[in-house]
Amino acid sequence: MLHIINQSPLSNSSLESCLSVAQGGEILLIEDAVYAATTGSAFESKIIEAMKRFKVYVLQPDLEARGLADRAIAGVSPVDYSGFVDLAANNQNCQSWL
Repeated sequence: MLHIINQSPLSNSSLESCLSVAQGGEILLIEDAVYAATTGSAFESKIIEAMKRFKVYVLQPDLEARGLADRAIAGVSPVDYSGFVDLAANNQNCQSWL
């Protein structure tokens, strides 16, 4: 299952909810959720811990739009829009966490 999170973990609990409920799969951080995938963020340790259970991706254009392209956590895989489509197509189910 692909878990898609689009809201900043600083203003929304979507990431926390996903990490506490989801049993596995892949996580894609898009829009303001990309802040969680950056070094030095308040959620860095949670993302590193999540990578033990999930494959974590981040939408590269959203990192770039926020000036964070060089701050992605090691092990988080950047994808472009085509990669986003591939992730959605390669997973039987997608869950958007709102």
